[in-house]
Amino acid sequence: MRLEVSCEDRLGLTRELLDRLVEHNIDLRGIEIDTTGIIYLNFPELEFRDFQHLMPEIRRIPGVHDVKTVPYLPSEREHHEIRALLKALPDLVFSLDSRGRITQVNQSALTTLNLPLEEVKGVALGSLIKGFAFTRWLESSDIKPQTCKLSLGGEEYLADLMPLFVAEEKGKQALAGAVVVLKSARRVGLHFSALHAIEVGGFEHLQAESPKMRQVLTEASKLAMQDAPLLIVGETGTGKELLARACHGASLRSSHPFMALNCAAMPDNVAESELFGYAPGAFGNNTEGKRGVLELASGGTLMLDEIGDMSAHLQTKFLRVLQDGVFRRVGDEQEVKVNVRFICTTQKQLLDLVAEGKFREDLYYRLNVLSLSLPPLRERKADIMALAQQFVARFASELQRPKPRFTRNMAEYLTAYRWPGNVRQLRNCLYRAMTLLEGDEIGPEQIDLPVAPDAMPLIDEWFEGALDEAVKRFESRLLARLYPAFPSTRQLAKRLGVSHTAIANKLREYGIGKK
Repeated sequence: MRLEVSCEDRLGLTRELLDRLVEHNIDLRGIEIDTTGIIYLNFPELEFRDFQHLMPEIRRIPGVHDVKTVPYLPSEREHHEIRALLKALPDLVFSLDSRGRITQVNQSALTTLNLPLEEVKGVALGSLIKGFAFTRWLESSDIKPQTCKLSLGGEEYLADLMPLFVAEEKGKQALAGAVVVLKSARRVGLHFSALHAIEVGGFEHLQAESPKMRQVLTEASKLAMQDAPLLIVGETGTGKELLARACHGASLRSSHPFMALNCAAMPDNVAESELFGYAPGAFGNNTEGKRGVLELASGGTLMLDEIGDMSAHLQTKFLRVLQDGVFRRVGDEQEVKVNVRFICTTQKQLLDLVAEGKFREDLYYRLNVLSLSLPPLRERKADIMALAQQFVARFASELQRPKPRFTRNMAEYLTAYRWPGNVRQLRNCLYRAMTLLEGDEIGPEQIDLPVAPDAMPLIDEWFEGALDEAVKRFESRLLARLYPAFPSTRQLAKRLGVSHTAIANKLREYGIGKK
């Protein structure tokens, strides 16, 4: 039987409670005291008659608020939860004492070792697993976590070794042992593949806090299921390829290949052979042919990046593929038929290219069946901090360091910038900051942003109305643009060469920096 006694923190209360148990000749098996004002008791089951007498007596003790039975003591519940967790883990988990001997293992480890728990406890882990000096590691003067590759039973594992310390007096720590977790290399590979699949497919990993981006993803989720060509338009760095991969991952073709070809990254003849492939003997003494990305993507999706830079010669050949689904390899007379969904991306206005005679009009209308327009980052400011948090978390994992926090003025600083390079520029700036960061906080001073040419309004705008009004408009815009980079009155005052009191008054007057 287990009781939970809610009470006040009073000297001698626990002693009075134990006296009641002695009076009833109850053999106490365990007692736990919670700092929140709860005492837990564990004793053998009582006859109902004895239990009826005991409960009122405990409640009459001064300072006791309530008494009730509970199924577990906190330590018992924690013990059962840990055992259930270890049992469910597919990884091999070993708990070691300070001399490297096994004190506890989970079921996966026992199954792999093919040994009962009784034969494993007390055995040095180094005698069962070769390839790492566990005892020497635990005896070293500066014990640090380790990751290494080990072999057990003919299978390779990725091992994480984590020392355990307990606090002693005067802030010192003593080594209590270690935990060793073995992860199957095969399962790590499966996890990596699954992670890659998540990155490639679906829209759940795309940040969409802003209304514009939410609208794009709503439309994309509907268009992804279609087989008609999809045209994605957006500035450089907005994430056109990422959206294309998400559309592929959310389509019925997701189990088939996703291939990509950059139309602007290679000469015309190279691009043609990469797209269509070539027959044996097509180039000099080459005796083997090569399949192009069109064939490799059959059944899946082919993304043509920067379609606006495709040459006139390739445009003519590509139009045939769109119309009939057939093409010829370079140097071959045999026709090849493919079943491919085309997603094309561009940062150019294709209609302008059509008007200039640089892009075929019939090809444009063949491609522009379904279309999506990705907004630039400056038009989706609500997504900036969510993207920043996502990037910093990813970089912290890659660099194997704790995730740093942002300073209070970081959000205002990042959202005030125009981001001409869009999401790609944000990602690169944060990667540089994370690589060079020495503390645990990222602020504007860690972000290296180039000063873009100022898109200031035409000079006539400054002189609308009276001179005082024009001066105030100029002051307001100037301070609004400088404040994120100098987010304190003293910093901004020093930059402009005036007193911080004057700057504080101006900021207050124009409502700049208010939360």
